[in-house]
Amino acid sequence: MVAEMAASLDHPAALVETPPGRGRYADLMDDSPLTDPDFAALMDRLGPFEPAPRLAVAVSGGADSLALTLLADSWARARGGTVTALTVDHRLRPEAAAEAARVGDWLAKRAIAHHVLVRAGPRPAADLQAAARAARHRLLEEWCAAAGLLHLLLAHHREDQAETLLLRLGRGSGVDGLAAMAPCRPTRWGQILRPLLDIPRARLRATLAARGQDWIEDPSNTDPAYARVRLRGLAPLLAAEGMDAARLAAAADRLGRARAALEAAAARAAAALTRLDPAGFARLDAAGFARLPDEIALRLLARLLAAIGGEPLPPRHPALLRLADTLRGGLGAATLAACALTAAGGSWTLCREAARAEPPVPLPPGGAVWWDRRFRATVAADAPPGLLLGGLGPAPGRALGEAARLLGIPAAARATIPALHDQRGVFAVPRLSYNLAGARAVLRRLEPAPALALTTVGCSLVPAVSAPISRAMSSA
Repeated sequence: MVAEMAASLDHPAALVETPPGRGRYADLMDDSPLTDPDFAALMDRLGPFEPAPRLAVAVSGGADSLALTLLADSWARARGGTVTALTVDHRLRPEAAAEAARVGDWLAKRAIAHHVLVRAGPRPAADLQAAARAARHRLLEEWCAAAGLLHLLLAHHREDQAETLLLRLGRGSGVDGLAAMAPCRPTRWGQILRPLLDIPRARLRATLAARGQDWIEDPSNTDPAYARVRLRGLAPLLAAEGMDAARLAAAADRLGRARAALEAAAARAAAALTRLDPAGFARLDAAGFARLPDEIALRLLARLLAAIGGEPLPPRHPALLRLADTLRGGLGAATLAACALTAAGGSWTLCREAARAEPPVPLPPGGAVWWDRRFRATVAADAPPGLLLGGLGPAPGRALGEAARLLGIPAAARATIPALHDQRGVFAVPRLSYNLAGARAVLRRLEPAPALALTTVGCSLVPAVSAPISRAMSSA
């Protein structure tokens, strides 16, 4: 898009000045191919990486993702690692399967592993692009988690970043939204990396041309039914007013630094004011929270709610403001984002709302499952079939209730403590060190794994609850 933007301007004098030390048209005219050293420098910003890194790359067959795949493959091979390319067939266009097969053929000639992930279910009834994006991310992340790959690379580039900033500006987003896409985003299985956010689209196409690689043009990229495409059509007008892709992406980058500073402050507040329990609840110091600046308090509260409630997105800003006022006012109870909050002894306790908890899920021998969007269980290969992972329930019995009380687990949190069930009922509660005599050790690991961690500072993987729950004991 950068090249097209430059070509469409009738008067070169309308171009804005670039930062000192660069040519006046450098950002708009740069269409040189990316070299392997160029890409290595981009990856260095996102590291460090393990020896012999194993990467997954989302590749649609378009120029951007194919260029990323070839560059990432060269980078990984030079370090003794591997790349696996993942193509999602959304089943939304009849030609999609053939396009995925063509991508596989191209990559096979370069000895790059390739898998096609197929979206199941009916065609989304509304907001097609958002539904497709959500399905795509889910399939990619599930594949990476199952394969044990820690790094998923996405090919978003400078123009994507600029368009995202404009879209979110139109929605009235705050700092986090206007910071657009982060180059590194932790997940509960690893991290999503976007090494190309500073790179114009023209350089990616030039990279493919230099390597003799064709690509596929997606017709949706020119369909004016989509807001992103309509914004793309306005790019020449915006550039003439000083809002070219480079300037917009630079603004998003500066906002990203502001977001990182706020996240760091919120992380320090979390460390000082919160106490997290592996049973899936938290305590927040009431007086300390009341002293926090508004932005830090709201950020900490949003993260706590997401970590304890298991929701994939934080609450909306107005509801968060109301809850913060409630906490500062010292009122006795509140609910938001699938969490129940109660005040006692100078602190607020945040628990998962029992009525919102998911029902028990099967534990497949040798597999892994998520329960209640908050916990991930890895199951022993020799575990007996027919077992379930779910909440302890509202009536745990006298012995288990007393064990929870002795461990300081509030009554409101006991129903949603992870427990193992068989046909007779609860037979193991790892957090309470409870296991019926003769029961087998069926869990290799049971750990907190919410969609949003409590902190994401430095792109390190910070679990929502500090101590993972260990394997269920094999005897009472």
